[in-house]
Amino acid sequence: MSYLSNFNAETGKTILIDILKTVNQPENSKKLAEAKANSGKEMIKMMQYVFPLVMQLQIEVIKDYGFPASREGLVQFEQIIREFEREDVDIARLRAQIRSIYLPPININSSTNDVLI
Repeated sequence: MSYLSNFNAETGKTILIDILKTVNQPENSKKLAEAKANSGKEMIKMMQYVFPLVMQLQIEVIKDYGFPASREGLVQFEQIIREFEREDVDIARLRAQIRSIYLPPININSSTNDVLI
C-alpha cells in the first residue's frame, strides 16, 4: 500500500482528470453513448449498463497509480477522494463530472413539495 503514503489532493486531481480523459477517448465515448442510448433515462438501466462501463474505465486508470485493479481498489480510491472533496472544490467538481456520466439528471418540480429521499 505504498501508493497511499504519497497520495494527496494533487494526486487525486490527476487521477480524476485521467479518468475523464479515458472516458472521453473515442472508443470509450462510443461505448458509453450506446449504453446510454439503450438505457434511456431509466436509472435502473443506467446502473445496469452505463455504470459498469464507467467503473471498468476507472479501474483501468487507478491501477496505473498503484491501486488494486478491482472493485475493492475502486472503493478504496473513492473513499479517499470523498475525504478530499470536502475541502477541495476542484476534486468535488471533477468527481461530479464523472458521476454525471452514469447518474441521469433528476428533475425536481419546484412548484410542488416533492421530497427526494
